[in-house]
Amino acid sequence: MELLFLITIFILALFLGVELINKIPATLHTPLMSGCNAISGITLVGAILATGSSEQLITEVLGFLAVTCATINVVAGFLVTNRMLGMFSKK
Repeated sequence: MELLFLITIFILALFLGVELINKIPATLHTPLMSGCNAISGITLVGAILATGSSEQLITEVLGFLAVTCATINVVAGFLVTNRMLGMFSKK
């Protein structure tokens, strides 16, 4: 029963996130991307701490996957932000 509740919350959060992203004007994407990068950085630190404090194999594997995904998200976010800011610079 608890799993069904958690899946329902996840699906509702997914729909809410999609609706929020679709309503944001294009001029706000770069500042929001920078904010998301900061949040992803915090997620990365949390994933590293959770992985390092683990003694079970499954937790270490999931922690490694979390660290990998958060790292990809941070690096890609900064690359996209840098590219978008480059579009506004004078040449």
